[in-house]
Amino acid sequence: MKELPELIDEFLEYLEIEKNCSKLTIRDYRHYLDIFNRWLSSTLPGKTIKDLDLSIVRKYRVYLSNRVDDKGLTLKRVTQNYYVIALRSFLRFLIKNDIKTLEPSKIDLPKTESRSLKFLDRDQIDRLVISIDTSKPQGKRDRAILELLFSTGLRVSELVSLNRDKINLERREFGVIGKGGRARLVFISDRAAAWLKQYLDTREDIYNPLFIRYSGKEIPEGRGEKMRLTARSIERIVKKYVKAARLPVDATVHTLRHSFATDLLTNGADLRSVQEMLGHKNISTTQIYTHITNRQLREVHEAFHSGNK
Repeated sequence: MKELPELIDEFLEYLEIEKNCSKLTIRDYRHYLDIFNRWLSSTLPGKTIKDLDLSIVRKYRVYLSNRVDDKGLTLKRVTQNYYVIALRSFLRFLIKNDIKTLEPSKIDLPKTESRSLKFLDRDQIDRLVISIDTSKPQGKRDRAILELLFSTGLRVSELVSLNRDKINLERREFGVIGKGGRARLVFISDRAAAWLKQYLDTREDIYNPLFIRYSGKEIPEGRGEKMRLTARSIERIVKKYVKAARLPVDATVHTLRHSFATDLLTNGADLRSVQEMLGHKNISTTQIYTHITNRQLREVHEAFHSGNK
């Protein structure tokens, strides 16, 4: 039987080639499964994947519960679940390929506390973008980033992968490849387009990336790929201005995605259209927004509930 690291490599190849998973997903799965492999080999030397049973999984979950990260913090319950979900997917792959191991359906996931959906209303969005000093190119870039996020609902991975030659400011649209390799058309609001133009007018380079960094050493090789802003940089930019605007919500890039969807639905957009614009595979994912945006239900409540009379 093949060694566990080799089986993990085959599983990741399967995710890439047959399941068309993103590089980010594959990277995360490699991390989760490498942790499991190291834990198994150090805690239970001699045990292989075919020896896996519920008692071993239980010990692994205890390890995850007590595991401390680089900042001295234990893993959140939802993060622990990511490790277990990766393990279950891996086991499912092994069984599909006639490798005897623990049946993944026997591994239960504990319920996590439901999290309230965080989003910004239009006034808060305005406070956020107005907090940016746009007198310099970096400020114009940051304003364009925030305006584009609210205008499109892009995921951070989609935003950082954008190249400026793919952005059509005249038609106010561009295409992106989202999760699972699904392509979709994205539309730019007039305000976002105006700030994108202001930002691009400051660019005197020939670099491909739409959003580039202004700090650190300039590395022009590869049409400026090493100048491209990273996902972490975008997160830091958003956090910086959320703090500057003193918003009551601890907003992230994903909060702006929620805000995009909420704004559309609140103003009467239908759920199917929003599903397409967000790039959700299943409409059930989009339905998380309906309990806070269903204008018709609100009107019914205001008209007929006795507490409103």
